[in-house]
Amino acid sequence: MNSSKILGFWPTVHLAQLPQIAKEIWSHLPQPGLICLRAEMGSGKTTLVKNLLAQVQIEHFEGSPTFSIVQPYVSPIKGPIYHLDCYRIENTAEIPNLGLEELLDENAYFFIEWAENITEILPNQHFWLYIRSNADQSREITLCHDH
Repeated sequence: MNSSKILGFWPTVHLAQLPQIAKEIWSHLPQPGLICLRAEMGSGKTTLVKNLLAQVQIEHFEGSPTFSIVQPYVSPIKGPIYHLDCYRIENTAEIPNLGLEELLDENAYFFIEWAENITEILPNQHFWLYIRSNADQSREITLCHDH
């Protein structure tokens, strides 16, 4: 049975604070690490991933891989990093044809948007970044470790 442990909680995050928050999030992640982002559409998942990648010297962010599903990067400090957007995966029957199970076996970091669409192939140990919109346009961000 999985249990979840809160590693970080930032109740009021404004856009200008994202670089610092991204740095703090990295301080909680092992090598390799699989990080699932969960939030409503338009709440900042891709913006947070962009800031996380910038913290590890990835300067050319390609945006959300909504149509390609996977966007690979190589960080000079952290090595291979994959940004996945699983929004378009509508049912579990599609997953084997996408090669995601093999990809997730790689010794790399993964930032996965809409990971709830592929929960059956996620490894037992992974992280969740929850983003919630606040009334003042700030975001509440919580980092949890599932194990």
